[in-house]
Amino acid sequence: MYAASISRRLPRALLRISKDLLNPSPLCPASDGIESSLTALAKRALSRSFSFHPCHGTGNVLARSQLWTINFQKTECDPNYSPVMTANYSSEANTESTTSCESVQELYEKMLKSVEARTMPPNALLWSMIGSCSNQEDIKLLFEILQKLRIFRLSNLRIHENFNCHLCVRVVEACIRAGAIDHGLMALNKHNCYGLSPTIGSAHCLLKYAKEHNDVELMEKIIESMTRNKLPIQPGTADIIFSICYNTNQWEKLYTYAEKCVKAGVKLRKSSYDIWMDFAAQVGDSDAIWKINSLRGRESKQYAVTSGFACIKAFLLEGKSPERAADAIRHLYQNLPEKKKPQVQDELQRLVSEWPLEVAERKNKDERKAFVDTLRNDIGVMVSSLVNKGLDISVDLEKLPQKV
Repeated sequence: MYAASISRRLPRALLRISKDLLNPSPLCPASDGIESSLTALAKRALSRSFSFHPCHGTGNVLARSQLWTINFQKTECDPNYSPVMTANYSSEANTESTTSCESVQELYEKMLKSVEARTMPPNALLWSMIGSCSNQEDIKLLFEILQKLRIFRLSNLRIHENFNCHLCVRVVEACIRAGAIDHGLMALNKHNCYGLSPTIGSAHCLLKYAKEHNDVELMEKIIESMTRNKLPIQPGTADIIFSICYNTNQWEKLYTYAEKCVKAGVKLRKSSYDIWMDFAAQVGDSDAIWKINSLRGRESKQYAVTSGFACIKAFLLEGKSPERAADAIRHLYQNLPEKKKPQVQDELQRLVSEWPLEVAERKNKDERKAFVDTLRNDIGVMVSSLVNKGLDISVDLEKLPQKV
């Protein structure tokens, strides 16, 4: 069947070649070979039948023939995709992009010239351009060429799919590096003319930038864009959002976003619960502490130092039983790994010297003095109870705040 299949594809000129030529016997002279015995007509037919025309441009992996090499044609990007260290594109493209010293303008003109000539530019040029962007003008050129490449792929190559998710992440990183945050937000749009496939990994890049700059307004824009483009919040997303709200003292925003995460079924990390509970203790909301602790208990029965001390502070805030708070410290200390036990003393000293004033600042001026006096007395009783129970933790009670 294989021989019959080949014979149907061969032109008639080749069929006229004798069986002896196509299957030479051992007696055929090896010096001349088969090709020397073919007629001129057969040679021409052979060259027409098996000629290979390579794609325009060496290393062109953006063209249809090379798309499978770097997986640029993903039909459906997983919105939960987050970039990994190993990227599925050719090492040649990486080498070229990292060693190129051409300016973004020069790379843009090269790619534009290639597109205008109706040939897909080499993959290395695009990666080099993304890696070279350093200002907003560079980013504008990058988005212009992405749009032209998108149109070219659609009209000339009949490729309807966007570029893969990894490219979108690298474009967002370039926008952040160049200070073009508005363009980075544009890359999160699911329906765009640039062929970008936004994922949660792209959103995380922008959220981390907002965290570094304590930019709550940018955080809200990113979350709004994620909601609009149906990018689901992941545990890592919640961790970044909680950190931003904590660092900028935005308790109400943190609580609002936390409730949305819980309602959406996001499985929060231990670090997220620690931030949430610590913030609740800092604002003096004992009801919130117990509610969050109940949610945390569904995920883990083991207390961390931060979550454990949040519950201890809740006992003190309720003002009912300082001895119970002492029991909680003893229980936490006994169940922690040895390497974490020194953290208990540090956290207890902060509870004594810093926490009362942190909570008092959120109280009305008329209530502050009475609140601090009560808390100071309860903390003293708690520490005395710890000593009576034989827990060897030294605390400097002289650092208890005397004035508000």
